[in-house]
Amino acid sequence: MRLDRAIDAYLRHISIERGLSGNTVAAYRRDLAGYALWLGERGTTESDAVTPALVAEFIADRSSAQPQPAASSLTRLQSSVRGLHRFLAREGIETADPSARLRPPKLPQRLPKALTIDQVERLLDASGPAPGVDTSTGSGTGGAELTGIRDRALLELLYATGARVSEAVDLDVDDVSHGDVLRVRGKGAKERIVPVGSYARAAIDAYLTRARPELSRRGKATPRLFLGARGAPLSRQSAWLVIQQAAERAQLTVHVSPHTLRHSFATHLLQGGADVRVVQELLGHASVATTQIYTHVSVDALRDVYATSHPRAR
Repeated sequence: MRLDRAIDAYLRHISIERGLSGNTVAAYRRDLAGYALWLGERGTTESDAVTPALVAEFIADRSSAQPQPAASSLTRLQSSVRGLHRFLAREGIETADPSARLRPPKLPQRLPKALTIDQVERLLDASGPAPGVDTSTGSGTGGAELTGIRDRALLELLYATGARVSEAVDLDVDDVSHGDVLRVRGKGAKERIVPVGSYARAAIDAYLTRARPELSRRGKATPRLFLGARGAPLSRQSAWLVIQQAAERAQLTVHVSPHTLRHSFATHLLQGGADVRVVQELLGHASVATTQIYTHVSVDALRDVYATSHPRAR
């Protein structure tokens, strides 16, 4: 089979049958387009003509590129190539898998950066008015007030649930209509139920009552929960910008991203005594090994407390 057709078949498989996100499929498409171009320059255009030596040479070539690619990028590239050839062998399109001996590089373990509880509170306060605070001037609620109420609801929800930013912007109004729980659609189209604390619930209710109806009137009807200033569904990029602007107003000197709130959610739960498997379920991790990285953060916090509190720690 021609490589371009093989790649298209594989991308359809991971998108439709495996239910991978659009962003993941797009990343795999970029990786495999580069792979097909590299093979084509060496006269290989058919999938059954790819040899283990060619696969190994391609990875070595990419690994030595300048500037040096990140280990995470190389890991994803290898995953794309291995996934393609494994799929073709399983479907009987190829008689063997030329990438079978390919081993992914070992990624350095990076501890996620979590905010302190005080920093989270400053970030939330800087994002918009607290529920119940009337910021109108008597002539109705202006655009800045509407988006401020929305931004507060968005950040309260991210910290209260540990949701990924893509999961938050994909929420529909119906997903938050179950009282103190939230229905989240995660990676691979898997759904999970996450409790919502009283602060986030109040912020969401304030947004649904005071801001969303007006924002909705500015655009086409949509079931999406979070809307932009013109009434269209809020994009992931816009959500990033909301968080960056709130961090600047809060005068936080640390880097803050949507994942920072997810990290903080998990770390603060574990520091409060939550079981790692409960946190795994709340985050939507397929494996508890992914969640256990947060236990290292909590151990570091314990060491700090011990070092500053015990009379013979030093």
